Amino acid sequence: MADEKQITDPKALRALAHPLRWQLLEIVGREGSATATQCAQETGESVANCSYHLNLLARYDYVEKAEGGQGREKPWRLVGDHQRFGGGGDADVDTQLATQAASSAFLDYELALIRDRVLHLHLEPAQWQESTGIDNGNEFLTPGEVEEFRHAVRDLMDRFRERRTDPAKRPDGARSVNLFFSATVKPD
Repeated sequence: MADEKQITDPKALRALAHPLRWQLLEIVGREGSATATQCAQETGESVANCSYHLNLLARYDYVEKAEGGQGREKPWRLVGDHQRFGGGGDADVDTQLATQAASSAFLDYELALIRDRVLHLHLEPAQWQESTGIDNGNEFLTPGEVEEFRHAVRDLMDRFRERRTDPAKRPDGARSVNLFFSATVKPD
């Protein structure tokens, strides 16, 4: 599995508790790098607002300035690809609450993205309609099996990671595809 950053600082977690910041992370990650102007064009937000949020993400080491750009047009890139929130069962209350806020903002963003794409799927060519979709299952697993499953899914997704930063590795017809995976356990 690629390097995974464990985020336990409540301030760093709260930096993720904003839906625009998740959208900016998605754009920068998908494109390999992006400027505030590019982010503004895609999000409909102002350049100043995107710049503010990118700088805040940089303060907590989620993005950093990338090479290139001219003048005020500085591109940003992700510092890492994978984050895990919170400190586990022994985290203090502040960390737990910040973890919940970051997780909630992330889920709101991802579920809205999924909903929008599913509602517009009928506009896509038949090949895309047939290859994309939503699956789920409710299996009985141990914590070790869940971890093994998560790592296998992440390894499968990582097979295509180079295509983000190297467009030459993208085959003809390749498009940005959101792969969202969730493993949750029913409370006792």
